[in-house]
Amino acid sequence: MSINMSLLPTSSTIDANGVLSIGGVQIDHLAQQFGTPLFVYDEENLRSQCKQAVASFGPDNVIYASKAFLCKAMARLAHEEGLLLDVATGGELFVALEAGVPANRCVLHGNNKSDDELKTAMTAGVRHIVVDSFDEIDRIEKLHKAGAPAPRVQIRITPGVHVETHAYISTGQDDSKFGFNLANGDAHKAIEKCKASSFLNLVGIHCHIGSNVLAVENFEAAAQVMVSLFASLQLPELTLGGGLGVAYTEEDVAPSMQEWAQVFHRATQSLPTGTRVYVEPGRSIVARAGVTVYTVGTVKPIEGIRTYISVDGGMSDNSRPMMYGSEYEAYDPMRMNDHRSDEARIVGKHCESGDILILNAHVAPNVKVGDLLLTPVTGAYGYAMASNYNKVLRPAVVFVRHGEARLVVRRETPEDLTRLDV
Repeated sequence: MSINMSLLPTSSTIDANGVLSIGGVQIDHLAQQFGTPLFVYDEENLRSQCKQAVASFGPDNVIYASKAFLCKAMARLAHEEGLLLDVATGGELFVALEAGVPANRCVLHGNNKSDDELKTAMTAGVRHIVVDSFDEIDRIEKLHKAGAPAPRVQIRITPGVHVETHAYISTGQDDSKFGFNLANGDAHKAIEKCKASSFLNLVGIHCHIGSNVLAVENFEAAAQVMVSLFASLQLPELTLGGGLGVAYTEEDVAPSMQEWAQVFHRATQSLPTGTRVYVEPGRSIVARAGVTVYTVGTVKPIEGIRTYISVDGGMSDNSRPMMYGSEYEAYDPMRMNDHRSDEARIVGKHCESGDILILNAHVAPNVKVGDLLLTPVTGAYGYAMASNYNKVLRPAVVFVRHGEARLVVRRETPEDLTRLDV
């Protein structure tokens, strides 16, 4: 199989010898300098996606879903490019604030926010809190009575829209842990409770139908439900969530940011002039911009069955294949021009039979120990979901741009593994 350049970061180049560079830096040089496994992000790709989102939806209308990938460098980059930040926990809010992002450029999400998380957000002065349950309304009231400032809030609605994505990342159907159900009347009860409150400043409603959504028609269906509900509420703000999907393999077809924006603008054209409408892209901002680089440690052919290629990472740096059955491609960054005529199963180093990165990967012939292997489109939910299972060290993260690489997250050390022990 040939290389699909649309799966690689936009600054990717392949020289006459088949060597891959991203951001003007050869992948093998990055592996030598920073080790593997290694997350490599094309900084220009990140910035261009942010710019494209702002151009498509308008300034201050784009809220980056930071759960997709967050570190201080990414928080600063999104802020510099004019995006607000969606933080789903107190930890994500802490990272954003530590990066210098003003609290009023952050939005707090989450289906089970603790008192501490709510108090921190209220005291810091986040732009708004997306309220997810009746319990949360009661918590906010209690905190306000104890002295915390009254927050601006939006009510999260589950609009009853089903999407074609993995069940674990579908969020807009009636049976969901998120938000207030529209079909059974809970949404209207929550809206009325917030409107009647003397301490809550209800500014809008919110929905999110799922993650990695590849059919823009799903967004239009949800928007129509929300716009219809919004019309009777006389509120200034509406959030139509995120979830725009991306292509992970040669066969995938994903909508563009512009196609999503066309649906968005068509669905919201009847809103009153001056209505602030937000979107919350995450994966579509960062996924393609990032790749993971591994070193092959074992090649194990089992005659009549298959060949296993083991790399020095696995489910600890990419849990999506194990959790969602997600599929990826595998490239040799030193032999990008070679036809990927062989097949193998790419597995990690963890003590789990399910530690599989790619079930049936097309690879260049004669992969050997010490070769590099690269999986593209790992910029979202790779590092963000990384773990220390089997006490494996979490990888480093580097940004590359204009021929230079900068370390933005260092590789963990063995000492890090015991730093919390008492």
